[in-house]
Amino acid sequence: MSSPLTIEVVGKNRVLQRKFIRLLWDLYAGDPHWVPPLILHQQEMLGFRRHPFYQRNKIENFIALRDGRPVGRISAIINYGHNERYEERRGFFGFFESIDDPHVSNALFSAACNYLAEQGMTDIRGPINPSLNYELGTLVEGFDSPPTFMMTYNPPYHDRLITEFGFEKSQDLYAYEGDVSMLANLDPKLHFVVEEIQRRFNVRVRPFDPSRFDEEVNLFLDIYNKSLISTWGFVPLSPGEVAHQAKALKYLLLPELTTFVEVDGNTIGAGFGLMDYNQIIKKIDGRLLPFGWLRLLAGRRKITKIRLLSANVLPEYQKWGFGLLALNRMLEDVLRLGVTHGEFSWVLESNHLSRKTLERGGVRRTKTYRVYDRSLADVAR
Repeated sequence: MSSPLTIEVVGKNRVLQRKFIRLLWDLYAGDPHWVPPLILHQQEMLGFRRHPFYQRNKIENFIALRDGRPVGRISAIINYGHNERYEERRGFFGFFESIDDPHVSNALFSAACNYLAEQGMTDIRGPINPSLNYELGTLVEGFDSPPTFMMTYNPPYHDRLITEFGFEKSQDLYAYEGDVSMLANLDPKLHFVVEEIQRRFNVRVRPFDPSRFDEEVNLFLDIYNKSLISTWGFVPLSPGEVAHQAKALKYLLLPELTTFVEVDGNTIGAGFGLMDYNQIIKKIDGRLLPFGWLRLLAGRRKITKIRLLSANVLPEYQKWGFGLLALNRMLEDVLRLGVTHGEFSWVLESNHLSRKTLERGGVRRTKTYRVYDRSLADVAR
């Protein structure tokens, strides 16, 4: 007979907050593909430190303890911006971890669902950590390699634990990977798209200008918010989140991995990639202090893989293929950096245009992440 299980609300309890985060190191000990989170970033995302996402939204964190030892965790999140935008009363779960024991996972899901129901929510979606602008999804395919920077990772049994509680698939997200040289050998039809854009439009492509850092980051994030307006589940970054993201990008961004696309002098698109900092984060064990951040910055130009996060284009220009033009500009700089591989992530399964473009370009789909939905109607209070 197993020891009694208790579910505790973490709240502002510093001891429980530490256990909530450190649980990862216990669960993934010995897993060669797991990469620890940046602890400071994780504290912000969980509401343990100030973050502008929580100026408006709510999070309640729960930890499962057996004999005082953490065996699982979950967060219940209310994103008011989402519910206003989609006219829903949907709550979210995120930051889910558990040993392979349905007794533990069911207790955690019940705690999150009951909290959300008490707050007036009627449905739950997840894992979302804590919104689509950050990290999301449960890995269901592609367990043979580490995740790239800011992508999730979990054991294969997570999908089973989630579905056994009654969750059903809502949407899959894909990661595609390829040798960067494939960008130089695109399908002739894709080359035609690039040439046709240049013929039809007064177009100019340029990299990020570091001397105008604040203006450039704000310009990119403005394009990001406007271009994804019709994307499934998307909620624009708040002004506070934009400012916070800009501050973080100051240390992570390489101008070589950026492109702005201008038509008639107006910016209509932006491409954006980041080095796969996970290669260094694993070495510093997720600790930026006291000297981890120095190793992160010093080693970034030695990283051999990039994550191409987005090629965002304003809605009225999206059918022309300007995203390809943005990626094409980066090619020479990427090769000069010594990068050999790139991951395009994430791409919604419902985004048929982007998927077809990538697949025609020769990249491989290497990982699948899943987001689940469930009604709260039959969850016991």
